[in-house]
This record gives sequence, structure tokens and C-alpha cells, in this order.
Amino acid sequence: MEKLSDDLLIESYFKARELHLSPDFIILIEKEIKKRSLDNIIEQLS
Repeated sequence: MEKLSDDLLIESYFKARELHLSPDFIILIEKEIKKRSLDNIIEQLS
């Protein structure tokens, strides 16, 4: 996940939720989002 750009990570998060992918996969994305301190962007876009 470290190789994904911030934009692609955020896009992947919303697409994974839209497609109802595995909760475990979504949690992995969320952890990476928090690690990069991007949670505020997610909140703004939600």
C-alpha cells in the first residue's frame, strides 16, 4: 500500500466501500489512511 499515491489510496477506499468489498480489506485501507494522516480528507469527501 505504501506505493499508492494519496489520491489513489483515497479513491480505492471509496471504491472498496461502494463495491462492498471485504471489511478486512477496507480496514487495511483505513489504517493506511490514518497512518498518512488523511482521515480529514475522507471526512470532507464523505
